[in-house]
Amino acid sequence: EGPYYQRYAMYPFLIFANALQNKKPELGIMDYRDGLLIKGVSALVNQTNSVGEFFPINDAQKGMSLASRELVNAVSMAYYYGDKNSSLLSIIETQNRVSINDAGFAAALAIEKGLATPNFKRSVQLSDGAKGDEGAIGILRSSVKSNQITLMLKYAKHGMGHGHFDRLSFLLYDGGDEVFQDYGSARWVNIEHKDGGGYLKENNTWAKQTIAHNTVVVNQTTQFERQVQVAEEHAGTPYLFEVEDKSLQVVSAKENNAYPGVKMQRTMAMIALPDVENELILDLFRIQNEEQATYELPFYNGGHLMSTSFDYETINTLTPMGTSYGYQHLVAEATAKIDETSSRVTWFNGHTFYSLNSATKLDDEMTFGRIGANDPHFNLRRDPVLIHKREQTGSTLFANVMEIHGTYNPANEIPINSFSSVNDVRILVDTETYSVVQITLTNSKKYMFSISNQNADLDKKHSIKAGDTDLTWTGPFQLTTTQD
Repeated sequence: EGPYYQRYAMYPFLIFANALQNKKPELGIMDYRDGLLIKGVSALVNQTNSVGEFFPINDAQKGMSLASRELVNAVSMAYYYGDKNSSLLSIIETQNRVSINDAGFAAALAIEKGLATPNFKRSVQLSDGAKGDEGAIGILRSSVKSNQITLMLKYAKHGMGHGHFDRLSFLLYDGGDEVFQDYGSARWVNIEHKDGGGYLKENNTWAKQTIAHNTVVVNQTTQFERQVQVAEEHAGTPYLFEVEDKSLQVVSAKENNAYPGVKMQRTMAMIALPDVENELILDLFRIQNEEQATYELPFYNGGHLMSTSFDYETINTLTPMGTSYGYQHLVAEATAKIDETSSRVTWFNGHTFYSLNSATKLDDEMTFGRIGANDPHFNLRRDPVLIHKREQTGSTLFANVMEIHGTYNPANEIPINSFSSVNDVRILVDTETYSVVQITLTNSKKYMFSISNQNADLDKKHSIKAGDTDLTWTGPFQLTTTQD
């Protein structure tokens, strides 16, 4: 169901295991299934951003973190009954308290002896399902140890009644700040003013709907027609997860059941380039469909709009964007018809600039929208969204490059590196077998990312033509560079 509920469920399991370990050590409960309980704690630690906040996927309230009472107990037990991982001690230091048992005492004593080491989270794929064969989530993390960039792609099981219809959605953090967010649940836990602290009706009408997440919506409907039991029968399919090369980390997954007759594959890469301040995030969302359909890819970004590469028209009369599937809670504030092959939107949030560079087709639409329609009790946050719309299309590819760049200090009023380093994003190849995208920087250097969409064999050799360029490589993907 996600780390929010896993955190909740871990507590009774660990307390019971601790009792068994004390009274019946011969059972070896902590070693059961190769240390499953301790692995569960590790999974929880890994499902956080760089400041220890859990990914707010499925029915999660934002702000839940490693500071919770359940994790105070869990991390101490993981240290005590695990392999005495000294990096867990630094988490316990930030928690600033320990459980009152042998595990807590051992952790406190180790910290007093100065044994704590930094906890630097690594890229990891966490499998889902009782046997680990029903989808997963892929987490990519930048190599920078402070203010770490974190990307999560979700292709796991649905999550029963707490699941959201958001297969192949993603979220992106800049340190502890959300760049592209997941809404989480529509609920104010234990705050009586809002329906006694329970789930609000908007949790079903908005938060669980596909349009509320950063993933493609087909014909303005929700995945699996909002049927939980149908969604539970299918999980996403991991395609590849390669993170050995820290300058080029890639995760890719497929979903072939969310919409009838529609096959989807999303590939996301974290690319470190010598010419760019921070890692670029390349996002390739490929759709196979024999029928004509309308596709919308939303990006839930925060902050203030700075600039666009296209002209848009503001809408003064705000009306809901639809009547169901979550669209009844969205209003359009501005729209644009795209007449360029590459577009850019830059916004500012906190102290940092963010740019979304998109490969576009003529007559694509960009809509600046906001949550909050049909919300008489102000239960929903008024978060902004940018929706990339492509109408009456069969198979297609959405290609985007996300960039975190620059800073602004309001004390000295000096912006630094406020413009994107990316000049152009272009699709060179888009077939069922291969995708090739070219990224051109403002310094004229060009990078080509190529991926085999059907064969992820590390030893498979590939050879294709992209424009005037012959490309050959071994393995599922490659990144090449040229300069005019």
